[in-house]
Amino acid sequence: MGQFDDKVAIVTGAGSGIGQAYAEALAREGAAVVVADINTDGAQKVADGIKGEGGTALALPVDVSDPASAKAMADQTLAEFGGIDYLVNNAAIFGGMKLDFLITVDWDYYKKFMSVNLDGALVCTRAVYKKMAKRGGGAIINQSSTAAWLYSNFYGLAKAGVNSLTQQLATELGGQNIRINAIAPGPINTEANRTTTPQEMVADIVKGIPLSRMGEVDDLVGMCLFLLSDQAKWITGQIFNVDGGQIFRS
Repeated sequence: MGQFDDKVAIVTGAGSGIGQAYAEALAREGAAVVVADINTDGAQKVADGIKGEGGTALALPVDVSDPASAKAMADQTLAEFGGIDYLVNNAAIFGGMKLDFLITVDWDYYKKFMSVNLDGALVCTRAVYKKMAKRGGGAIINQSSTAAWLYSNFYGLAKAGVNSLTQQLATELGGQNIRINAIAPGPINTEANRTTTPQEMVADIVKGIPLSRMGEVDDLVGMCLFLLSDQAKWITGQIFNVDGGQIFRS
């Protein structure tokens, strides 16, 4: 028996990296998992892997910046599994993102970036919250980052917005018994990180982390499972750092 037996979870950006780890962990704990990603091949591969291990999964395409696409994802989830209990807003533009300043970044690129990395969490929440409420409530996790408290151009700006969005939505959705929290990872050893962030910059960051190493995707899984579970049933509107001590907040 898993702690999420008979539950249905959507994980966006689950075709690789951190989202894949979240999806696989939820499936191991008994949830039926929707592996949602704009990368349909990656999503299908992850879903097939879950099913190969005896889990229940469905790959669905989604562009989280598009309300129609998010609605289609939610509607297909409902048709396949009968409801929605959990949403993990993990999708983001990160791997291969442009490195530029706020004052010089191409405006169209900036708008597209924010439409995914900030607005996407709101778009997907709007698509699922009524379906969650019909099940008696649910839980949502937004993927933030320690970049929200550091200089990191429009990426950090988007993550600071995710933190505020988490707090605002916690107030709006609490009356429907829907909890929403955020996970703020420090530097995580993913392919996207290795190909996007200059490695000398990563090395300097790691030197300042009390636990003296980069995080692995598995380091985030426990927090994700906890925040979705009934163990966290009186926790909402909070941002939890999982960062090896990179950021101290008081």
